[in-house]
Amino acid sequence: MRMWYIIIIGITLCAAALLFSSCSQGLWNSKEGVDWRGVSVVAHRAGAGVAPENSLAAVDEALAVGADVIEVDVHLTADGELVVCHDNTIERTTNGKGRIGEMTLEEIRAYRIVAADGAVTEEPLPTLGDVLWRINGRCRVLVEVKRTKDAERMAKAIINEVALYQADGWVAVQSFDTEVLAHIHRLGHPFTLEKLFYFKVPFLPFAYDGSLTRFNCLKYDYISSFNFHYKYISSRLVKKIHSCGKSIKVWTLDGPKESPMLPVDAVITDRPDLWKR
Repeated sequence: MRMWYIIIIGITLCAAALLFSSCSQGLWNSKEGVDWRGVSVVAHRAGAGVAPENSLAAVDEALAVGADVIEVDVHLTADGELVVCHDNTIERTTNGKGRIGEMTLEEIRAYRIVAADGAVTEEPLPTLGDVLWRINGRCRVLVEVKRTKDAERMAKAIINEVALYQADGWVAVQSFDTEVLAHIHRLGHPFTLEKLFYFKVPFLPFAYDGSLTRFNCLKYDYISSFNFHYKYISSRLVKKIHSCGKSIKVWTLDGPKESPMLPVDAVITDRPDLWKR
């Protein structure tokens, strides 16, 4: 029975991908007449296209070019600290090795961030606190919480860190992990929550966030923004989300040439400099 379920899901996802491919071709053609001035620019991984991803150097560059929002990824260390890193290991982005959840902050700090060209920098992986202190309300921060086996512990850590830096007025939290967002909501929080998806299945009440899940605004009444991959949105989806009083962000792209010609509220980009020229 489980095998048939897997086959059906696979067929559904393939069909959805083909449908998106055929239906969305016209969304990336001419950008003539599109006014991007009202669209917020979110620096993905703090601006991975302008400096080493999720580094304080990238934060500084994103601030310098005028990004409206700086997005960073967080994981919990073995001793309960929030480290800014996309992967759950440090191999790809530093000169060290190990799983963040099995290392202490002190152990992680012994290593240095590696730039895209392979050069080892002088900067260790920052904590979320380092990022919040550096930005200090000069722009908004979007914290992406990666999937975790301990959603409640993660939720409490996020709430406590935002409160410690009095950043509730300029921080939002996004995640693919609905359980983390639900825990934050239940615990009580002063900041906004955003839900990440890859795509919504056309004409069906389902969306994909790593698995197929039922999608409707009532289910996510505590969510302020739905954030989709830029290749898989449509005017129908944008209208539906806006009709619910929610925002929509698209991820992850470079310059305006790659963006769909649709009235989205924000673009999540590796190159905030291209959008702010």
